[in-house]
Amino acid sequence: MISLHEVYERGNEAVKGAVRAFGDRHGPASAANSAPDWNGAERHFTQLIEVIMAAATPAQTDIKGIIRRAENEAVQLLLALHTLPDYRCPICVKRQGREIL
Repeated sequence: MISLHEVYERGNEAVKGAVRAFGDRHGPASAANSAPDWNGAERHFTQLIEVIMAAATPAQTDIKGIIRRAENEAVQLLLALHTLPDYRCPICVKRQGREIL
């Protein structure tokens, strides 16, 4: 499965900006100037891919294809979220039991 770091390394400037923004959403809320928790962001990106894979049609048996499509959809989600002001990580929100936007 692709990592958030690999997405950043392979991506264009829009993807890199979306990855940085996703990373910025992970870290101590009380410290605005603190570094992102990249380990947490990486885990949450992997969980997003897993959630997308779980929603795959049961008839799909090509696991590599399912993973590749889920990875692509997760990157598209990062790009879409990046366009929203003050968005929150969907995994963080789910864990806190709050609304995403």
